[in-house]
Amino acid sequence: MSDSVMSTPEAPHAERTAGEPSPRARAKGEPRFPDGPKADPAGSHFERRIRSFQPRRSRVTSGQADALQRLWPVWGLDIDGSRRLDLAELFGNGRPVVLEIGFGMGEATAEMAAADPGTNILAVDVHTPGQGHLLHLAEERGLTNVRVANGDAIILLREMLAPDSLSGLRVFFPDPWPKKRHHKRRLIQPEFLTLAASRLAPGALVHCATDWEPYAEQMLEVLTAHPDFENTREDGGFAPRPEFRPLTRFERQGLDKGHVVNDLLFRRVPHDDRAGHRDGDPA
Repeated sequence: MSDSVMSTPEAPHAERTAGEPSPRARAKGEPRFPDGPKADPAGSHFERRIRSFQPRRSRVTSGQADALQRLWPVWGLDIDGSRRLDLAELFGNGRPVVLEIGFGMGEATAEMAAADPGTNILAVDVHTPGQGHLLHLAEERGLTNVRVANGDAIILLREMLAPDSLSGLRVFFPDPWPKKRHHKRRLIQPEFLTLAASRLAPGALVHCATDWEPYAEQMLEVLTAHPDFENTREDGGFAPRPEFRPLTRFERQGLDKGHVVNDLLFRRVPHDDRAGHRDGDPA
């Protein structure tokens, strides 16, 4: 099967409230948010490959549109793969940084950021309404420890983050790609874990959660088999949901339907002497 290429979504439209004047019509090709996230920030500069995500088309509210236009230049980041990030400069401090891949509408991200202001969160997603909503929540709650990244997390990890620069990785409720022919699109795969391990400091916590039991079993299998990670559970199984991971609206809906949610908590083991670790690139 040919590689999946991220399609460029149609520019979303913000919902207007009663009495609000109609916006002027945009010229063909003019971006919806001139100072906001780009549709495909990395463009065609990197190899075509199967991707674990696809942009969703949905409406952007006026509040989300306002947050994107005002706050993206301050707290937003397009993943273009053009430079190595200085995370201390990005956040304005040297606190530990956790990478969150896929944050939905951002409610859980904002709650975790508020509960742990000493940890910076670099939250990655391609869902424009969610990006706008998280920026809105960050401003509303005074969260200075959140940055919102737009684009492919693989390019971010490989091209833009330094070795040992992350203190944690969170992947909550990724797309399970339930059809067998689509399993190769799942994010948690051995190759991804090798790349992530090269950017995680020793002792960094990898926290995954899913309500799709076959995917949970695959996650447990590949994490357990990977030499760079060890299960925090002595029994080698799933972990109970830790108190620091809040229940999301999506998760509550699943639990009401009888879904089983599994958490996995693994730690990055100390580096060995392989050349791949010495030079900071995956072996």
